[in-house]
Amino acid sequence: MRLDSACKATLIGLLAPLCWGMSVGLTRSITESFGLAAGISLLSWAVCLYLTFFLGLPKLSAFPRKYLLLGLPMANVCSLCFCSSLYLSDGGAQTVEVGMVNYLWPCLVVLFAVVFNGQKARWWMAPGVIISFLGVMLVLGGKEGIQPDLIWTHVRQNPWSYLMAFLGAMAWAVYSNLTRAWSRGQNPTVIVFALDALIFTGAWLLGFGDLGHASVRGWLSLGLGTVAMGSAYAAWSYGVTRGSITLLGVASYFTPVLSCLFAVVWIDASLDASFWLGVLVVVCGSLLCWSSTVLHR
Repeated sequence: MRLDSACKATLIGLLAPLCWGMSVGLTRSITESFGLAAGISLLSWAVCLYLTFFLGLPKLSAFPRKYLLLGLPMANVCSLCFCSSLYLSDGGAQTVEVGMVNYLWPCLVVLFAVVFNGQKARWWMAPGVIISFLGVMLVLGGKEGIQPDLIWTHVRQNPWSYLMAFLGAMAWAVYSNLTRAWSRGQNPTVIVFALDALIFTGAWLLGFGDLGHASVRGWLSLGLGTVAMGSAYAAWSYGVTRGSITLLGVASYFTPVLSCLFAVVWIDASLDASFWLGVLVVVCGSLLCWSSTVLHR
């Protein structure tokens, strides 16, 4: 029995959440080995070349000027915040906690779409946003559960890491909505990684990074990160244009679970039952937000 082209495209697109689930662990490993600037610079150049091979060179003239000046840079702000938050995190468990804060972006994308982009949604979007934030609080609260004073004490141990992760989630939500509104259906991914490469290379040239301390594990993480992130974007672009965008949208919301599973293996993150409960609550909240727009009539 042969699959039709739409099914094949959907199956290819489903590789994207699997690959994105590797991003937190691999990014942490890369920045540990090379430093923030050098590591992300190498990764961005490699992914840029990888994606250019699959997606081709984009035409800047195809994008509106306001998108290039205001919309596109938000993706670079997200990259800077996300990578910095992982680099500043202390240990495997905190790295995954920071990653979960960043994974608030799905519900923020929907929230910003309703507030700023005129997206219609059903009433249960609001509970979905609240549930997502409660899930992150469960993750940060650990075995003590949702106790604001203890969570605040925990966050204060490394406030910049958590703050950068949240700002990265907000930046991605803004970028996603501006891309939908202003990009004219063009794919800006190669441009995003090229700008990331230039930004982090500039920081590297200023002395932030040292290849002399790179380990075999670091180089392996760099290679896997290039393939994982490049394949994720290429597979996602192919899947959403030719396959079932609804099925792919649902699958993408399980990326936090896959991210935690990979982190347990790759960076030896120790995650207890309360952490996994928080992860599942975040996923449920995100799915609730998503369904509030899909099921709107």
